[in-house]
Amino acid sequence: MRQLGVYLATAITAVAGTALVATTPASAAPAPAAVTQKTTASDYIVLQEAGGTLAAKAAVQKAGGTVLAENAALGYVVARSDQAGFQSAVNADKSVLGAAPNQVIGRAPETKKADAAQIEVLRKQAGAQGAASTKGAGKTSSSEPLADLQWDMKQIDATKKGSYAKQKGSKKVLVGIIDTGVDGSHPDIAPNFSKKLSRNFVTDIPDIDGPCEVASCKDPADVDDDGHGTHVASTIGSPVNGIGIAGVAPDVTLVNIRAGQDSGYFFLQATLDALTYAGDIGVDVVNMSYYVDPWLYNCTNNPADTPEQQKQQQVTRTAVQRAVDYARGKGVLPVAAEGNENHDLTKSRQDTTSPNYPEGVAHERTVDASCLNVPAQSKGVVTVTSTGQSERKAYYSSYGLGVSDVAAPGGDTYDTADQQRDFGAGILAAYPKHLAELNGDIDENGEPTNPAVVKSTKGKTVAYYQYLQGTSMASPHAAGVAALVVSEYGKKDKSGLGLSPAKTEAKLLNSAKEKACPTPRTVTYTRILPTGVVSTSQSTCEGPKKNNGFYGNGIVNAKAAVTGKL
Repeated sequence: MRQLGVYLATAITAVAGTALVATTPASAAPAPAAVTQKTTASDYIVLQEAGGTLAAKAAVQKAGGTVLAENAALGYVVARSDQAGFQSAVNADKSVLGAAPNQVIGRAPETKKADAAQIEVLRKQAGAQGAASTKGAGKTSSSEPLADLQWDMKQIDATKKGSYAKQKGSKKVLVGIIDTGVDGSHPDIAPNFSKKLSRNFVTDIPDIDGPCEVASCKDPADVDDDGHGTHVASTIGSPVNGIGIAGVAPDVTLVNIRAGQDSGYFFLQATLDALTYAGDIGVDVVNMSYYVDPWLYNCTNNPADTPEQQKQQQVTRTAVQRAVDYARGKGVLPVAAEGNENHDLTKSRQDTTSPNYPEGVAHERTVDASCLNVPAQSKGVVTVTSTGQSERKAYYSSYGLGVSDVAAPGGDTYDTADQQRDFGAGILAAYPKHLAELNGDIDENGEPTNPAVVKSTKGKTVAYYQYLQGTSMASPHAAGVAALVVSEYGKKDKSGLGLSPAKTEAKLLNSAKEKACPTPRTVTYTRILPTGVVSTSQSTCEGPKKNNGFYGNGIVNAKAAVTGKL
C-alpha cells in the first residue's frame, strides 16, 4: 500500500501509504565490486556532499554506469547500470555518500491492470465535460450543495461563518500537490488549477502501473489515473462555485507537482525533483501525503538489513532532507501525513512491510525512534495526525510525542455510535469521472453504484466525489490552513504572495485548537468490520494538553489562523 490514505470508494479496508525505490532482495548477498555480470538495468540515485555533482559523476563512470540526469543543487546524479556489482562499487567509493536504487527498468507483465485505450477514452470524455463546467465559477458565496456532508470543514472552522468570512485564500498563493497527479478538468478543481505551472516528474512503468495511456508513457500535467492526488487537491482548494464541495482555501491556486506512479509508488528521484521545482517556482506550501518507497521506516544501521539496504536508507534520508531544506530555503512550507500504521513513532515497533518493492522481499525487523518515516519525520516538515468526526485520534493514525506537530480531520469510518463502518465518517472530496467509470463506481447512466461515491449536478455539469480516510486526508487540511495564513499575512513577492515558512508554520501551530490526551490515556479502538469480525487495537497518548503525541499543538483551525480567535 502506498499513499497514506484508505480507499473507501473501492472498499479497501487496509491502510495505504508510500513511494518506490527498488532494492536488492534481503536474502541476496551484495555482489563484490569486481563482479561485472549483467542483470536487469536499474536506475540509482548517487549522492555526494552537497554542491555540485563532479564526484558523483566520476564514481558512476568508474563503476561502469551511465549518468542520466543530475541535480547540482542537491548534489546527486541519476545513474543507470546493468552491472550486478554497480551499487557495491559506488558505495565503496570514498568520494560519494552512496547509491540508492531508484527503480528497476523491466518489461511489461503479460497481465495488464487495465486497458490503457479505455482509460484514455474515459479521460477525454470527462475532460470535455470538466472544461465546460468552469463557467461562472466563484461567483457565489452560498453554501455548496454537499457542504452538509463536510463535517471536516466544520471541525476546523473552514466555513462561511468561519474562516471564509475573513479569508478564502488568494490566487497569488501557490499550493503544490506532490502526489499521484491532479485531475485538472474536474469541475470542482478546474477554476483554481494552474496547468501552466503544473509538472509531472513521473514516467509510467508498465511493470507496476499497467500499460501506458499515452505514447510517451508520461501523462499530461493535468491527469490523475490514481485518484489520490485529486482528492487531496480538492480538500485544499475546491472553489466556492455551486458545485459539490468547497476546500479549506477555496481561492488559492493549485499546482500539480506529480511524484507518484499510477500504482501509488513514489520514487526517490521524483520526490527530490518535485521539492526542487516547488522551491524554484515560488510555491508557498506543498502537501506530501505519502512516504518514500520502499522503506516504511528508514534506518541507518538496522542489523536485519544488508549493507546495501542500510546504505539505501541512509541516502534516502540525507537526500530528502536536502530537498526539504532547499524548498524551505526558497520559501516553501512542506506539510506531510504521519502514517496509517497506528504506531507510536517514538517507541520500538515491528516493521514487516519493508522493503515493499520488488514484491516478496520484505522482511521482519524491529525499528526504534532512530528510524524515520520520510518525509514526515524529515526536519522542517509539518507532520500531521488524523482525527475522526468526534475529534478522537483516528484508529489507524500513527502518532508520537515530539513527532506530531498538529492534528486535522482525516476521517475515521468507525468513529460511530455502534462502532460499525459508516462511509460518511470519512472525508468527501473530488473523484475523477474516468476513474469512477473504470472502477465501476457509477453505472451507464452516471449514477453511483458505490455508497462511498457521491454525485453533484449543476445544470449540465456533473461532478463526482468519494469518501476516503487516512492521514493522507488529514495533511491537506493543515496545508490548506497554511495557505490561508500566507494569503492573510503574506507580502508581495516574485511569484505573487509570500511568507517565510517559519512564520507560516508558527501561525499554523499557534492557532491550532489545543486538545488534551483522552482519559484514560490508553484508548482501545473497537471496530465491527463488515464481515462481522470484531477488531481491536490500542494507542497511548503522552504529553500535556498544549503539545502531546495524539494532537501535537492541537487540531488546526482555519478561523483562528486568519483572525487570531477561535
